[in-house]
Amino acid sequence: MKPRHETLGLTLDDVKGMYRKMLECRMLGERMMQLNRMGRAAFVGVADGHEGAEIGSAWCIRRGTDWVHPYYRDVGVALVLGQSMKDQFLGVFAKATDPNSAGRQIVNQFSDVEAKIVTGSVCIATQFPQAAGIALAMKMRGEDSVVFTYGGDGSTSPGDFHEAVNFAAIHHLPVVFIIENNLYAISTPNALQMSVAPHERARGYGIPGHLADGTDVLDVYDKTKRAMERARRGEGPSIVEATCYRYRPHSSDDDDSRYRSKDELKDWLARDPIDRTRAYLREHGVAESELEAMRAAIATDIERAIDEAEAEPDPRPEDLLRHVYAEGHPLPDGTRA
Repeated sequence: MKPRHETLGLTLDDVKGMYRKMLECRMLGERMMQLNRMGRAAFVGVADGHEGAEIGSAWCIRRGTDWVHPYYRDVGVALVLGQSMKDQFLGVFAKATDPNSAGRQIVNQFSDVEAKIVTGSVCIATQFPQAAGIALAMKMRGEDSVVFTYGGDGSTSPGDFHEAVNFAAIHHLPVVFIIENNLYAISTPNALQMSVAPHERARGYGIPGHLADGTDVLDVYDKTKRAMERARRGEGPSIVEATCYRYRPHSSDDDDSRYRSKDELKDWLARDPIDRTRAYLREHGVAESELEAMRAAIATDIERAIDEAEAEPDPRPEDLLRHVYAEGHPLPDGTRA
């Protein structure tokens, strides 16, 4: 019998690559939280616990061809699509060279022209109708691309989600809606925000809904791949719900002890997506020394990224209004803005 990854069309090197990105994401989060507690970073939001959901789904994206609308916890997606660890720290330190917003935005509002990552918004769920709009444009142009758009479970409550999925379903648009369900919309549990799980809502729109184990990177890849292939065939959108758990507070300003128990966290830590992927690699012959060397190399890269990012220039006060108003357009008096 073929190994599971081979049945999915992946090589063992693919799984190693997934594991490396998962480790980068987790170790980045750990250092970001430390920097915040040290007073060196004003605010952070990390993806600890979401790595399987993010890396598994992002592995299906064709960089530079497919469009991506991530949400504010998708550090793993950004890493898979080519953003560096230094890029993430440039955002944390709000540096002028921050590739996402030149230090203007809150952290994790990803933006990348080459990777076709559309600039994010703090407003919850606005990415969904935007994704549907891009997908409509692609379909009208006859382009062979798919739009991947992400959100947390809480983002399925606003009307934006319903309108976007409904519109995409009606017009058979090539969109994959990926919902990372970590059981809490900040502090509100699923039971108090929805009566129907995100993937089950797909039936109401007449489209497929897939439930993936977000702690199993290969299961997420499998379910996302199915949705992606359907979209590429021109058959329309799908919803992929990846169940996972946020191991840290919602953000560095959140006190999660007020709404969830230590026992609940302990139960989910026993299903850590990184531990599960590591065990899979060991089962398929990857040496422990190789995995430890990978971790050590990432730790070194992170410290270098922090030093280099902190040394970058801060935004200039005179650039405050850049990229806010239209620039270079002719004015009535013949001059240019």
